[in-house]
Amino acid sequence: MKGKLPRLPAEYYRGRAYVFWTHTTEKRARFDLGAELHLQFREVLLHACVRYALATPIYCIMPDHIHLLWIGRSQDSDQQKATAFLRKYFGKRIVPVRWQAQPHDHVVREQERQSGRHVDTSNYILANPVRAGLVERWEQYPWLGAIVPGFPDLDRRDPDFAERFWKIIEKGM
Repeated sequence: MKGKLPRLPAEYYRGRAYVFWTHTTEKRARFDLGAELHLQFREVLLHACVRYALATPIYCIMPDHIHLLWIGRSQDSDQQKATAFLRKYFGKRIVPVRWQAQPHDHVVREQERQSGRHVDTSNYILANPVRAGLVERWEQYPWLGAIVPGFPDLDRRDPDFAERFWKIIEKGM
């Protein structure tokens, strides 16, 4: 049995933290992607974002894992609790497939944010379906997007997405 992945202290996942999460299925089992599952994921993700004060500038659902970047929107944000919530409620939608015991995470530190590392993380997530050979361009992949509570028309494919997203985040903080 493998040991648990190392974790930073809980305070690194709270407040205005930026964290890149990867949730992988046990034994890389595949679940059926489709419009209905995507909507169910967005619903659970929206509830997690509201409940734990988060914004999701990018997520990508792959057949055996999910990538997402979360940004805490207040001092009360708690990404570890949000992760448990997301895995519990979305996990019910992919049964009999189950999650690996623990997700992988990377806390994007302040120096990485200033250097643009969070942009590299977003680009990595967007390119995932291209690297997997599922599409030629990330814009063609239907199972990715962004969630910011109160902004249902925010679209990752919009050329003005980044400008609009950061205005919303700065205003809300």
